[in-house]
Amino acid sequence: MMLYSKRSYLSSFLQNTLKSNQVEINTDSKTLKPIAKLREPKDLFSLPKEIDCAQQAARWPAECQVLDERIQHIDYTPAEPELYYQPTGREIQPKPVGDDSGTVVFQYYPMSAVNYFSRSSIGGSRFFLPSCSSERIDDLRFESRFESGNLAKAVRITETYYELSLRTDLYTNRHMQWFYFRIENTKRNRVYRMSIVNLSKAESLYSIGMRPLLYSTKDAVLNKVGWRRCGENITYFSNDDKNGDDEQSGSYTLSFNLEFPYDEDIVYLAHCYPYTYTDLQDYLIRLQNHPIKSTYSKLRLLCRSLAGNNVYYLTVTAPSPVDEPKKKQAVVITSRVHPGETPSSWMMKGFVDFLTGDSSQAKELREKFIFKLIPMLNPDGVIVGNNRCSLTGRDLNRQYRTVIRETYPPVWHTKLMIRRLMEECGIAMYCDLHAHSRKHNIFIYGCENKRYVDKRLHEQVFPLMLHKNAADKFSFENCKFRIQRSKEGTGRVVIWMMGVANSYTMEASFGGSTLGSRYQTHFTTQDYEAMGRAFCETLLDFCDEDPSKVLFERSVCEQR
Repeated sequence: MMLYSKRSYLSSFLQNTLKSNQVEINTDSKTLKPIAKLREPKDLFSLPKEIDCAQQAARWPAECQVLDERIQHIDYTPAEPELYYQPTGREIQPKPVGDDSGTVVFQYYPMSAVNYFSRSSIGGSRFFLPSCSSERIDDLRFESRFESGNLAKAVRITETYYELSLRTDLYTNRHMQWFYFRIENTKRNRVYRMSIVNLSKAESLYSIGMRPLLYSTKDAVLNKVGWRRCGENITYFSNDDKNGDDEQSGSYTLSFNLEFPYDEDIVYLAHCYPYTYTDLQDYLIRLQNHPIKSTYSKLRLLCRSLAGNNVYYLTVTAPSPVDEPKKKQAVVITSRVHPGETPSSWMMKGFVDFLTGDSSQAKELREKFIFKLIPMLNPDGVIVGNNRCSLTGRDLNRQYRTVIRETYPPVWHTKLMIRRLMEECGIAMYCDLHAHSRKHNIFIYGCENKRYVDKRLHEQVFPLMLHKNAADKFSFENCKFRIQRSKEGTGRVVIWMMGVANSYTMEASFGGSTLGSRYQTHFTTQDYEAMGRAFCETLLDFCDEDPSKVLFERSVCEQR
């Protein structure tokens, strides 16, 4: 017995001394010797312990070249909503002519010996190569080697006409839509023509009035003006008339006129308002350093991505008294599974700002629910400037049926968190935030309830209430509730099949609204944030047990 105790003590000592979560040390029952072995995968990939998580700089695939500078933009909301462009049908549609008819003035695509992700590092590649910058004095200078940037090539066709090509999502040959790049050496009072010639979607809001976004560094410094809509003579068309609407084989061009506001300016162009991984980390740091908000909002690490970037989740709730523990249901909100859909991050910011605010409604929500918020499910894709995929080259929002945790850690750990919440307290609502490139307004996709007759149409109540609370932005007519076969692997459908009745996807247009006073005007970051607040206010109404609210819900179902 004495020997057994000593051997057990030695095993315990080694277990506590070796600082690794991969090694497990036990005592052999026959020899009484310590035996070391690797832990089972289920232990290696269990949820991290609830401790404060240290933030780190963005990790890139090792082949990516990254400028050693931080790109920052000021907050700005136009005094008046910005109108859509009104197509005339007479816009010029220049067909792409390519390198042979011009001069390449910028070219960058990360080069790897293998066409899959292998390793990452902070700052990316150590071998920084020139990007074919032109030596002509009047040529525009292009750059995209920064966080969330996407531009693969710029070709000068004439003094004022440039053909641009976007980079595909890394390790794929598809998904060209998101763009975000810098232009220097600008000249004012000169009309330039820009054509992005390799877009992959057959339909686009650019066909029906959406304008690109421009940010002038000089305008920001001199006039405090940030991102604003730009472009005239805007057109979107197929490069090959034979392809029609075949997205698999066709490519499409966005072409527009552009005038720069200043000479020798540094200007950024983007598909939508950027929101980077570093922007998120800065925001979360401010939140956790706030003396009041940090008392009811706790930041934790859900998991690490394929490249080793932090996937955070935020818990927001009012602390329950020790002597009166109150069982609350959970509300789970996720965002940015598709990296190019930046409106989802701005809506999430609206959620968090409202929930951590000091309004009576925010306090009531914190008393009633436990909010679990995952603000960026796909940080790797956001960092490298992908439009849709993670570094696996796959769409994470089609992998919710997966059991492969090593390949899709954010999805696997999100499902695990949801499963635990369902067991411990139940989930009142799940919503995954997205953005839409072909439709106006903001709307919801739900899951039609055919299981229980008494719950028929109940999934439509919350969206209808949200429409009443945000009538100039949210369209109930655009909402859909039938489950398509192609959507069966999405978060919304899989979480619904797990047993969460109120499981939604909320889509915000990249463009703007066609409703009420906001008819044919673009959304701003403030509009997206306001939608996050409206969601919270509607949630409070939806879960109100007041008899009049219950009667309203019943009447909604009976009228439809």
